[in-house]
Amino acid sequence: MSDVIGYILIAVGVLFNIFGCIGLVRFPDVYNRLQAATKCVTLGTVLLLVGVGLVSGIGPMSAKAIICAVFVLITSPTAAHAIAKGAYASGVKLWEKTVVDKYAQPCGEGKA
Repeated sequence: MSDVIGYILIAVGVLFNIFGCIGLVRFPDVYNRLQAATKCVTLGTVLLLVGVGLVSGIGPMSAKAIICAVFVLITSPTAAHAIAKGAYASGVKLWEKTVVDKYAQPCGEGKA
């Protein structure tokens, strides 16, 4: 039974990775592309690694897969945030149809 669940998680993870790659190609600016890379690809990779851990059973391979999943879950959003802050600080423009620029607002504005 765990093999079936593992293979389902692997398939769903591959789908999320494909959607993230499509988002990297299709989205208009670096900030939207970072969102696709961070959300879709992180979730896809974590699902893939958890599926591999389930399929391989209890052992060193499943332990390594779970450790890698935790590492990706922690580092990917952190790296994307640092890249977005660096891009904004270096003057990379937002897409012309962007509605809200939270970094441009002074602290305290824009809160409801």
